[in-house]
Amino acid sequence: MTTLEDTTSFMLHKEVEILMAERARLLRVAGAAAQFVAVMDSRSLPEKVATEAEILAESVNALPEDTLKDALAAITRTSTP
Repeated sequence: MTTLEDTTSFMLHKEVEILMAERARLLRVAGAAAQFVAVMDSRSLPEKVATEAEILAESVNALPEDTLKDALAAITRTSTP
């Protein structure tokens, strides 16, 4: 392998690591949002946040089932001692 190929391979590896870490963080956010949506009583929310809560609920409901399962698993794994 040439130095350029080594450098490119290293950079690609680092980028994949960054993307995987970002995915893990986003799954935790999505999992927490899903849990929040599941337990929230939209009728008791102040009108000022009702629109945002609705957007959040619609966004969570639009997630593919596999992604939602991964998101819920992400918060389950990290919330246990």
